[in-house]
Amino acid sequence: MKYCFGVDIGGTTVKMGLFQIDGVLLEKWEIPSHTENEGAAILPDVAASIEELCEKKKIAKDQIEGVGIGVPAPVTEVGIVQNTANLGWGYKEVKKEMEELTGLKVRLGNDANVAALGEMWLGAGKGEKNIVMVTLGTGVGGGVILEGHPLVGTNGAGGEIGHICVNETETETCGCGKKGCLEQYASATGIARLAALRLAKDAKSSLLRSQEHVDAEAVFDALKAQDEVAEEIVEEFGKYLGHALANIAVVVDPAVIVIGGGVSKAGEILLDYIVKNYRANAFFANQDVQFKLAELGNDAGICGAAKLIFD
Repeated sequence: MKYCFGVDIGGTTVKMGLFQIDGVLLEKWEIPSHTENEGAAILPDVAASIEELCEKKKIAKDQIEGVGIGVPAPVTEVGIVQNTANLGWGYKEVKKEMEELTGLKVRLGNDANVAALGEMWLGAGKGEKNIVMVTLGTGVGGGVILEGHPLVGTNGAGGEIGHICVNETETETCGCGKKGCLEQYASATGIARLAALRLAKDAKSSLLRSQEHVDAEAVFDALKAQDEVAEEIVEEFGKYLGHALANIAVVVDPAVIVIGGGVSKAGEILLDYIVKNYRANAFFANQDVQFKLAELGNDAGICGAAKLIFD
């Protein structure tokens, strides 16, 4: 039997999985991400954990096809990271270092692209080769898969959907330094921001006014209770995201658009507002794109990382 490891490195934890060559996930676990000292311990800790698991399972090194890794940063084709916001790394030759630490083949990808690859392989995009995945969390992440492979780009920044400009009149600055990015309207923090702006606009009655802290979850709970103000907020969210996805679709022509991240836990009602605005703006050839909620949850990253090796 041949195996590989899928590794999803985050700012708090590193998620890890042992896979059979046919894609069966045999075991998954987490280790802490030690980001102090510019994240110097992260890769050695991952290598040590892989070695420990191999000893436990009595897996020989020649049975391992390799280690796939997703990281929260742009990644070049040769496995170099220029900078990461959450790991403490600056310029780092991750692929080379990890191969030296493990003696195994290593392939690397941006975490959002890798999650999209996982959903294409084993999740909501299964059976398709062209998908777009949007992850709605604290920010807006994105991954584009074309003909079964992640769109990486020259600098490893392909698929940064959250930083498409969707509002040229915006005066507030996005975390990236630009203004009017999709992330300012479609992320969990963006939805909370839209809610605050809407509630300050007038005194219209709303369930949200009784909330001490209005977050994205509260907005969607109020929407499900048929709150009119919540519906206005979600309509605005859907307008920005649906229109942005229509513009993306006309360039990459996906079969499926997968919506994931914490905001997607709102369920199918979320898709109603995205799809309506997408269809209103989509090119005729892209009208029949399927919209699906992500299926793999926190396992998308390790699944996609493993797929990097199997490819």
